[in-house]
Amino acid sequence: MRFVARVMSLIFLVVAVIAGLVDAIQSVAAHKPIFTPLIQSWNEASPATLELVADLFAGHLPLWVWDPAAIWVMAQPSFAVFLGLSLLFYLIGYRRKKPAGRFAA
Repeated sequence: MRFVARVMSLIFLVVAVIAGLVDAIQSVAAHKPIFTPLIQSWNEASPATLELVADLFAGHLPLWVWDPAAIWVMAQPSFAVFLGLSLLFYLIGYRRKKPAGRFAA
């Protein structure tokens, strides 16, 4: 399970770096900071999956989960959301070091 969490963390980190790179290139070209919201990036990449997730949220969860909570997350910059997900999965897959060392009982 830790391996899966670490792989997911790596994937989210790669996506965050790519999203940040795209935003940086657009910011340099426009001479002002540009942060692409997650909903815009997702809608451009795959509008069908965005509709599917919206329908799943509306059909199986209370309205307050989608309307204020998920919409707020979707309005945040893409790179920040993916960095947060990467950190979350890293913490899930993190293994603490033994305090006494490798050969302690």
